Amino acid sequence: MARFCPLFSSSSGNCTYIGGASGGILIDAGVSAARITGALADIGVEPENIGAIFVTHEHSDHINGLRVFAGRHGIKVYASEGTLTALEEMNCLSDKYSAEVITRDGISVNGMRIVPFRTSHDSRESFGYSVFTPDDRRVTIATDTGVVTEETMSFLLGSDLVMIESNHDIAMLQNGPYPYPLKRRILSDRGHLSNEACSQTVTKLVNNGTSRFWLAHLSRENNFPDLAYQTSVSALSMIGASINKDYVLNVAGVSPKPEMVVF
Repeated sequence: MARFCPLFSSSSGNCTYIGGASGGILIDAGVSAARITGALADIGVEPENIGAIFVTHEHSDHINGLRVFAGRHGIKVYASEGTLTALEEMNCLSDKYSAEVITRDGISVNGMRIVPFRTSHDSRESFGYSVFTPDDRRVTIATDTGVVTEETMSFLLGSDLVMIESNHDIAMLQNGPYPYPLKRRILSDRGHLSNEACSQTVTKLVNNGTSRFWLAHLSRENNFPDLAYQTSVSALSMIGASINKDYVLNVAGVSPKPEMVVF
């Protein structure tokens, strides 16, 4: 059985647990070490059971707790070469844990195979990750990307569970208080996926057999959980797909405590 839990997911901080019988991993560590430890305790996981942390990119909402949490527990960190270079420049690495480049072939940790793929974001070298469990389940995380590229789609297709960014509503962003350069950045191909772009991707995935989805990395200023949810549900209804029958859809970061999914 695979275990999946978005511990934190928003534009303020991101951290996701994926595990199995032999232990688990974290994707990102974007909140304080204390909050990560508390969230893991809420789902019955000890930090010592975390075999590695896989970092998507160097922006603060993905690495804020990395140095302290990884150093405190001696957890190995993996990321792209570009991300590790950025983390070193930001003084986010430490001799209390090792940090290695993950190759495109991936790495095995706690019985799972973790394979990276490139995403399109305004960072040094951002990655998404597919996690292959011992019982042949695949969990794919694709956040912080302005567009779903062919490479990203190739990893999403065939996944049993997909965590995908539904960052903003375009109208809310365009009419909101953000300065124009920031709006342009978010809307660009190296920014963030909108609710509409997310729903188009989810529709393609349901048509190809994926049935479990988590909408992630919602902006607190330019989105609402219900709006993100309904945008995807409406798009899926247009192809005749029914919620809780043909697919399950959740929004990450909404509940006060993390929700573990076992499948």
